[in-house]
Amino acid sequence: MALKKHKPTSPGLRGKVSLVKKYKKSRKVRSLLKPLKGHFARSNGRVSVRHRSRGAKKQYRKIDFKRDKYDIEGNVVSIDYDPNRGSSIALINYVDGERRYILRPRGLEIGDKIVSKKDGFEAKAGFATFLRNMPVGSLVHNVELHPGKGGEVARGAGGFAVITAKEKSYVNISLPSGEVKKFLDTCMATFGVLDNDDLKNVKYGKAGIKIYMGRRPKVRGVAYSNPTDHPHGGSYKTSGVGRKTPVSPWGQPAKGYKTRNRKHTDKYIISRKK
Repeated sequence: MALKKHKPTSPGLRGKVSLVKKYKKSRKVRSLLKPLKGHFARSNGRVSVRHRSRGAKKQYRKIDFKRDKYDIEGNVVSIDYDPNRGSSIALINYVDGERRYILRPRGLEIGDKIVSKKDGFEAKAGFATFLRNMPVGSLVHNVELHPGKGGEVARGAGGFAVITAKEKSYVNISLPSGEVKKFLDTCMATFGVLDNDDLKNVKYGKAGIKIYMGRRPKVRGVAYSNPTDHPHGGSYKTSGVGRKTPVSPWGQPAKGYKTRNRKHTDKYIISRKK
């Protein structure tokens, strides 16, 4: 999608750059909507995740991450906006009457046909199959980590992963982070690159829009007046050249500290993140 730079008619619009969403208004499928309830980033009223809040009221769209309707053709009915993710979603009407939302890859338009297959491969946006059927060099998204669990990898706006090699029952995939990892060839993936890759270039213009999104204001650690509130706080600033190593509010080092605990999965990692 194209980027739009707004005229500086107000301070909030002076530096604002937004995405031009060319969605045709369509009636929402109530059976595919679910209310988002509960206290966001709160546990029994106490803050469990800092700088996060509920944000503007919205409903969750049920997305088909599994793509398990094998050999049943579907038709793209509409392209919709999803307030819970960066990429667009496509409403699919299958020939058996069922309707589902899927992540929309770049190039998938209204009226196109898609299908999920157990065997065979088609170099067509939205086509889903097992990794063993995908040729080396394919750009894929919505990749499963565990067979049958549903896609968990490469689901962000403009995201994709690259199949680099195949070996026995494993497929080597280069992830968006730069890490190369082994996946079982029985995991599902969808061909294509997700849309809205220009989302990274959006400038919101004012803090109020971030509040609507659930992002609350952040305060620098050195701005705290009491060291009991933050290790960097107090009258003597404890960060910078010659000072104490930057740490989190709970004392964990903030630079170069290893936090990975899943050591049993190291055997599946071919090369680390760049």
